[in-house]
Amino acid sequence: MLNIVLFGPPGAGKGTQAETLKSKYDLVHISTGDVFRALDPTSDLAKLAKSYADKGNLVPDEITIKILESEVSKYPDAKGVIYDGFPRTIGQAESLDKFLQAKGTGITGMIALEVQEDELKTRLKKRAIDSGRPDDADPAIIQNRINVYNEQTAPVADFYKGQSKYAGINGVGSMEEVFDRICTATDSLAVK
Repeated sequence: MLNIVLFGPPGAGKGTQAETLKSKYDLVHISTGDVFRALDPTSDLAKLAKSYADKGNLVPDEITIKILESEVSKYPDAKGVIYDGFPRTIGQAESLDKFLQAKGTGITGMIALEVQEDELKTRLKKRAIDSGRPDDADPAIIQNRINVYNEQTAPVADFYKGQSKYAGINGVGSMEEVFDRICTATDSLAVK
């Protein structure tokens, strides 16, 4: 299986690139953000997840892992999965490894989109308008999301670097240029 962690700060372009990557490699795309937003808004789980996300904070690991495992289990015959927005902590990365090992597979690699903070803020403000995402419109929430990423999520890259499963790429350029870099990294990771 080809299991890719598509990684990067909010606004790096993970969701945009994942859709094209999904088509090229015939993979399932699981975005934890999309999964959270698709939960029944009246459910306790959705209300709990929303209470964290609305402030730009991470949803606790145990909730995120439960939801992700349920989502992955919906695709037993998949050729692989693009994990977009997961894992966001070392604990989640370790849980994902255990979950995939139990299924006889593992993470092929992490592809990290590297984008400067000023560019992220510009992209998020644009996304707020284009996609109607109110969480991307508030500069304080944007800054908090970037800070949370830097403090809590960015260290996950070291987890995959330690397994020689990390590929950092420049996430700035045309969609096609970034996609070509992602494909080169994906192909390189897949042959390891």
